[in-house]
Amino acid sequence: MPKSYTDNGVSSKSATAKKGGLAATIAVIVASIFAVEGGYVNDPVDPGGETNYGITKRVAVEHGYTGPMRDLPKDKAGEIYVQTYIIKPGFMPMVEIEPAVAEELVDTAVNMGPPRPSRWFQQSINEVCATSLSVDGRVGPGTISAYRTCQLSMGGKALCLRVLDRLDAKQSAEYDRLVRNNPSLNRFLRGWKNNRVGNVPRDSCGASL
Repeated sequence: MPKSYTDNGVSSKSATAKKGGLAATIAVIVASIFAVEGGYVNDPVDPGGETNYGITKRVAVEHGYTGPMRDLPKDKAGEIYVQTYIIKPGFMPMVEIEPAVAEELVDTAVNMGPPRPSRWFQQSINEVCATSLSVDGRVGPGTISAYRTCQLSMGGKALCLRVLDRLDAKQSAEYDRLVRNNPSLNRFLRGWKNNRVGNVPRDSCGASL
């Protein structure tokens, strides 16, 4: 029985397996974010305001949710994670190329918005790979290609480790900056650093799909 092929020349069986692997990896990333975010929070000191599963009310409304934030369905939050913090910022290719880096980018995007981790990712590639990406916070084909090229020359695990270290360092420094500018945030600092810095296991590096 002859194989059937997709338009890109990949056998349909292989494409289905790859799609299944991608979906499973996304599910792991989403589950890790649910684990660290917890549920409903409405702290007047938190700049994010009323949130549930780390989703702010503003973002939930943008996605068509009109009910009380306390009742935000978990599956709706998961949908928002994928659409707003994986697909829209351009992180989806990294889910396939290097899931550990993708998890770090998505986790940080949920915590403090996509622009910061997007810029830090570009800066990290420039620092580690001696590239000259424009640090514009737009993770597109050029950024992804630069990572792939560097991955081939350096090795997937080595590059992943170095990029994760830099992303964590930049995130930690940003938390310090936020607290310096607004000392009332100091009570969040320990939790931020304990839960969001170094939270992606380094032994998961190199596990591309």
